[in-house]
Amino acid sequence: MNKDLKHSLSPIAYAVTQEKATEAPFSGTYHDFSESGSYLCVCCQALLFTSKEKFYSSCGWPAFHKALENTTREVEDLSHNMQRTEILCKNCDAHLGHKFADGPSGTRYCINSVSLKFVAD
Repeated sequence: MNKDLKHSLSPIAYAVTQEKATEAPFSGTYHDFSESGSYLCVCCQALLFTSKEKFYSSCGWPAFHKALENTTREVEDLSHNMQRTEILCKNCDAHLGHKFADGPSGTRYCINSVSLKFVAD
């Protein structure tokens, strides 16, 4: 447990990034957000996604076609009686969300808003 993060993140951001929780659908800041810029890991500030890869998927969470190269890692997630691909920040192992094969380009990174920090261009 990272005690510094427990004090610097909101309770839901800590639960999502450190305990693999999920924010409620349609509750996050970035699910219906279209400003131009970059998305960083809320825990370590590593650059993860750009607005060029973001799209509105109507799933209730921010969706991206892909992450920036070498910024995330994938882990098989069999929790909740499902088979999914968990997405983690490659730099600090923060839980970000999951990857699915149902996006318009074949891939949808479904990411919790609270795991991200947006920086405008």
